[in-house]
Amino acid sequence: MKKCNQCGMEKPVGDFYARQAKCKPCIRENVKKNRDSKKEYYRAYDRARGNRQSPEYVREYREKYPNKYKAHNMVNNSIRDGKLFPENCEVCGTSVSVHAHHDDYLKPLNVRWLCAAHHKEWHTKNGEAKNP
Repeated sequence: MKKCNQCGMEKPVGDFYARQAKCKPCIRENVKKNRDSKKEYYRAYDRARGNRQSPEYVREYREKYPNKYKAHNMVNNSIRDGKLFPENCEVCGTSVSVHAHHDDYLKPLNVRWLCAAHHKEWHTKNGEAKNP
């Protein structure tokens, strides 16, 4: 057991990060408060860090792969609208980081659900899907 320096509660050692005197919930609370108080700073930081592609790259990609772009959009919109629901990976059954995989981009809502590792493995073995 270990006592948190912020909330003062005694908690199991597993509730603390290594070499930290505050418990995980207190640290998360502090990080959230900090990020909320400096929202514009962190938005600018995230943009500059490269979380988004340049408009030129996005335009070129969409022009080069119109079927792929339309298929991804249809899947995302269908998930948003509650018409399509992500499932577990069909290979390993995990629900973590599951992607909608298209075997054929001309059939945009005909997807297989694969975790990131199995999705990458599929493309390494089979290459690009049909009709990008």
